[in-house]
Amino acid sequence: MTPAPHSVRSPARRSGRRPGDSGTREQILAAARDLFGATGYGATTIRAVARRAGVDPALVHHYFGTKSGLFTAALELPADPSELMPGLVAQGLDGLGERVVRTFLGIWDGTPGQGPLLALLRSAVASEAAAALLRDVLGQVFLRPLTAAASPDRPALRASLVASQLVGLAVGRYVVRIDPLASAGPDELAPALGATVDRYLLGPLDRPA
Repeated sequence: MTPAPHSVRSPARRSGRRPGDSGTREQILAAARDLFGATGYGATTIRAVARRAGVDPALVHHYFGTKSGLFTAALELPADPSELMPGLVAQGLDGLGERVVRTFLGIWDGTPGQGPLLALLRSAVASEAAAALLRDVLGQVFLRPLTAAASPDRPALRASLVASQLVGLAVGRYVVRIDPLASAGPDELAPALGATVDRYLLGPLDRPA
């Protein structure tokens, strides 16, 4: 005799790896997006994301490796910025600004529809939490390793100047969609904008005597 539906007991749920649970990865990503948005990049930890998702921290590492990898997946980025930035400096200082702009455009253009990244940029105008996250990401993930290696002095100021250039580029190209900025390709934009980024990263910041 077939048992009644209410008499069938489900096995107890366990923390840690859940083979075959296709929703676990999305559950972790949802928790990560909530925490990145609420507490910022710097304050969000793998353990906190695991607690929010109801899984073992080892499972978060299994799927995403590092916090940077988790953030990359949460924003649906095509590459991990924290792995790209040191490589730009390793190629030398000549043409560094152009490479920074090309990498920045590559990340944005390589994200289908710009996804959560575009939502974050739009939200940053009205939401302090979103603005704080954007500052965190630009400062800690994109620019801190770059300016620490490339800049001889005042790296924090130089990083904020580069950030102003990149945020302005993102707003003009992807939010306001100012043409021909919005339709131009990286080969046209990177040399022009890269020269300004080079000055912010490597040039003198004080007015000449």
